Amino acid sequence: MLKYLEKRKIWLIYIPLTIYWVMLFTATSLPAYNLPSLGFYDKLNHLSAYTILSLLLNLTLIYQRKSKILFEKASVASILIASTYGALDEIHQMFVPGRFAELLDWIADFSGAVIGVLFISFLMKKLNYKPEFR
Repeated sequence: MLKYLEKRKIWLIYIPLTIYWVMLFTATSLPAYNLPSLGFYDKLNHLSAYTILSLLLNLTLIYQRKSKILFEKASVASILIASTYGALDEIHQMFVPGRFAELLDWIADFSGAVIGVLFISFLMKKLNYKPEFR
């Protein structure tokens, strides 16, 4: 399965990552008065959104062949990039009407990033898949 993804990385990983990230930014840029109140489910939304972002980002860094450092440190880089984006997005939301930055939202973002990386790591071990930098 992972070899299949690697062969079709542009259509199955790179383009979906780009589209997803644009959609995520767009969704967090909507004024709050246009959205229903979600309460606790808001944290689950953050967790799941950043799990998906991290999955796609981690696969992108594993499959890219331009930077050996990003390839070798894909897990750490994915968590850093996704959680940094989450922090910047929380700051961005302070300027969106009806929204505000919340530490618990960022913690959910960070947790989702970790879950996404752990899932890819588990899948690679389970399928005995070891990508090589060529």
